[in-house]
Parts: sequence; C-alpha cells; structure tokens
Amino acid sequence: MRAPISPTELPLRQVAEWEAQEACWLAWPDHPELWGDALPEVREAFVALVRGIVAPGPRPAARAEILVLDEAAEAAAAEALRGLDLRFHRQRYGDLWLRDTAPVFVEGPAGQRALCFEFNGWGGKYDLPGDSEIRAFVAARAGRSPVPLPLVCEGGALEVDGEGTCLTTRQCLLNPNRNPGWTEADVEAVLGPALGVERFIWLEEGLLNDHTDGHVDTLARFVAPGRVVCMAPAGSGDPNAEALIAIRDTLAASDDARGRRLEVIALPSPGRIEGPDGALMPASYVNFYIGNNAVIVPTYGVDTDAEALRLLSECFPDRETLGVSALALLQGGGAFHCITQQQPRPDAGQEQLNEPTQKV
Repeated sequence: MRAPISPTELPLRQVAEWEAQEACWLAWPDHPELWGDALPEVREAFVALVRGIVAPGPRPAARAEILVLDEAAEAAAAEALRGLDLRFHRQRYGDLWLRDTAPVFVEGPAGQRALCFEFNGWGGKYDLPGDSEIRAFVAARAGRSPVPLPLVCEGGALEVDGEGTCLTTRQCLLNPNRNPGWTEADVEAVLGPALGVERFIWLEEGLLNDHTDGHVDTLARFVAPGRVVCMAPAGSGDPNAEALIAIRDTLAASDDARGRRLEVIALPSPGRIEGPDGALMPASYVNFYIGNNAVIVPTYGVDTDAEALRLLSECFPDRETLGVSALALLQGGGAFHCITQQQPRPDAGQEQLNEPTQKV
C-alpha cells in the first residue's frame, strides 16, 4: 500500500513547527448552536491566540489567514482583530478545528504541496457541513497543489521533528473507525514518503474523553530535534495517570531517525478538569502552538499552570511564552494547537532549527 505521490514530487518533508512560518490558518468561532454560552469566551481566547501568532519579535511575523462564514462574521472578526496582519476568506466550515480539517503543508523539490488526507469526521462522530471541503479550499487559497492521500487522518494525529521522526498513536490511526484492517506498516508506507519520515514512534492510548481518539498533539510534542515534552500525572488521583506514565516510558526508550535517544521533559498534568456539566475534559498543556515569536500555551486556572509555563519557557528561550485560558475552548474538545494549521515559509528549511538548550 503506497501513497500516490509522483516520483518527481519526492522527497517531501513536513517541516517542524518551530521553523519559519509564512502564515497560520484558522477559522473564526461562529457556531452558537455548538458553543452556546461559551462562545464569547472562546472568541476571547481566539483573539489572544491570533495576537500571539502575528506578534513581532526577532523573526518576521506570520500572517493570520482566517476563514469566516459570511459578511457579518467577517465584520465581527475584523473588529475583534483590528490592527493585526491577517486576511479573511469566506467559506463554510463545520467548526474551527483546522488542525484536522485543513491540509498539511509539506515542502519538496517542486515547492510546497498540501497533503489532503481523507476525512470522516473524527471516526464518524462529528459530521459537520463544510468540514470535508476545507482541505481543497485552503490549498487553493494558499496556492499550493493538493496531494490526495488514501488514509483517514487528521493533522493532530501527527507530530514531526522535521528531521525524519514522527510521533503518532495506535488508538487513532489504527482505529477501526478510521482505517479498518490497516497495520502500522500500511500507515507508515503512506505517511513516510508524504512527510519525509523514516522513524515512527507509536504511542498507545490518549486522554480520557478525547473526541479525537488519542491525537498525539495532546500527548507529546517535539520542542527541538531530539527533545520531546509530555506530561507527568498530577498525583494518584489523575484520571490519565496510567496513560501518561506509559507515554513517558515509551518516549524515554525511543531513538529518533538520527539515532538520538530522546530527551524527555515532563510537564505537569493539569489533572482532573471538568466541564460545566461535570464531565471530564481532555485538558493538556501539550496542546500549545509554536509561532514565529511566541508559544501560546493553554491554561486551566489550576496550580500547575505556572510550572507548565516555566518549563516551556525554558524550552523556547528565544520566544515569548504566553499562557491563555483554554477552559471555554476545551468544551469543544481541544485547545490552541487543534484550531491552527501552520503554513511554512517557502525558505523555512534554510533557517536554523530550534536547537537544544540546557536540560530542564
């Protein structure tokens, strides 16, 4: 089972998130039937996120590319985001989770391409009108040729270091609700050439009540070549303690594509975070977004927020670390990484990577 990629397109590479970004794709929160009373707070968090993405600093700032439903939505978004470098695109979308519904941008000898996986509403759980159209729309607006791939996959299921290593989970990509009958070898045969990945590190289970069936971007992230962050349980009462320990142990025993044993930095877990209805939510500090000049980190109003921010600021000493409340956003099932999709600068690979700093 092979990805239908022309040999002239290869080699392709998904660049690391800390490499230079030209833009970030997002969608304005605009579905009151989904968000209810939380919508104003979700918009506040969205605005704070966008301000961090386009923030000036030592690197050229990225541009925000924002989907809006109609003229009224564009006017509301423009007022909330006044003075920022952004562009609006009118297009219907089911919700704001562009990490999963937008294409994944990769670079190759013929320039950037837009990987378009098959999408089935997170295993058939959320079939929202418009979401299946976003990949092609964003690829066209970005001016990037689409590369269709015969794999049901979302961007949040993939985490790369830009040097040949990918983190993912069996719970998601091998789930019968996405790719029934597929093996690890089948998935790697499609993703390897498409992402420029030689080494896959497979984790098992994700967080409880995770709508995405274990997306890796809530579990473990690269912060530099050879360095990953995950979470440690917040005491014996942490509902995800068993899964978090297993993730940390797997990472600590893994080598990357360059033969380096991974250095593992354990952020604290926020522990049990409940929604307004008392249900457990999949809260994670790992669902941060790495912008050109800032790292935007979800916070939850608990004691562990400060320690998570401190550790991440040490991982990214040349970027500002911004903590933004994600409590309202999390009611929809995710946080800041879930609602973003970066578009690298065409010359992103020529810039120096985020090199390892001192150990935390």
